[in-house]
Amino acid sequence: MKILVTGVAGFIGYHLTKKLLDLSNRVYGIDNLNNYYDVSLKQARLAKLLPQPKFTFEHLDISDRDAVAKLFANHNFDCVINLAAQAGVRYSLKNPHAYVDSNLVGFTNILEGCRYSQIKHLLFASSSSVYGSNTKVPFSVSDRVDTPVSLYAATKKANELMAHAYSHLYQLPITGLRFFTVYGPWGRPDMAYFKFTEAIAQGKPIDVYNYGKMKRDFTYIDDVVEAMVKIIPHQPQVLNQQPPYKIYNLGNNNPVELGEFIKAIETALGKLARKNLLPMQPGDVVTTYADVDELITDFDFKPSTSIFQGIEQFVSWYRQYEANSAISKQELPAKKLTTVYH
Repeated sequence: MKILVTGVAGFIGYHLTKKLLDLSNRVYGIDNLNNYYDVSLKQARLAKLLPQPKFTFEHLDISDRDAVAKLFANHNFDCVINLAAQAGVRYSLKNPHAYVDSNLVGFTNILEGCRYSQIKHLLFASSSSVYGSNTKVPFSVSDRVDTPVSLYAATKKANELMAHAYSHLYQLPITGLRFFTVYGPWGRPDMAYFKFTEAIAQGKPIDVYNYGKMKRDFTYIDDVVEAMVKIIPHQPQVLNQQPPYKIYNLGNNNPVELGEFIKAIETALGKLARKNLLPMQPGDVVTTYADVDELITDFDFKPSTSIFQGIEQFVSWYRQYEANSAISKQELPAKKLTTVYH
């Protein structure tokens, strides 16, 4: 199978691509390598993929309409997995235009490419953020999600609406995936678990919002990738005159108290955290909790990695990555990573 993965140098994109290549798929990956967080981490992920003979990379921004159209015109993809997006709730308060460019304009370009290429299956990243101020738990895909509390969440809800319209109009098989706080090795430095680990390791205080009275449905990256691999070959079908469109929650179905989450990091590091207790931040929600009944019904799969297991794996990777980074800084500067084709 020839698969296009957008956002291939991102956290989920890297892990998914690695798995797809292990399963002998051909993967064409694109990424704009923006500086939302340390580009060297994205380059390090990409450097691990480039030696693979069935992997091709192109430095491309999905908001570039002509470039995306050319990409689809030049390749016959069996499946498209759109993970490219401007992420982050708090950053959407600072730079809203980045979310419009990537999450709205960029996603429209991907939808158009899939439409004209008659792609067999499009998967796209949504987010648990779409549940907004929803107070019913666990969050079900059948719940109304029209009360977003951040622009990021609003763009993800817009993606779901746009995808549904394209599926209805052009009978395009589309699956949306609402990710719930995905974490693990090679993760994003802007996420709380990465920030907390880094600060605790360095003996610095951590900012704990809403005075620690929060819960998150932390979902380990390996569980997310396994679920996606199961979903990819199964296109949604037309049912009861509804379009071939489906939404799934990808969450651990087990929300964890912030205190327990911090304890897991402390245990893995062997160091205690210094906590700076702060009020709730704009755009945040108190609890996320995924109902994964439909995932279980359709694919006989439920994420199961505990927070202590997952954090132990992340901290192990973090220590090795930091050690390697320290060594690299002592060496001569390496050549910048450029576009590579196979």
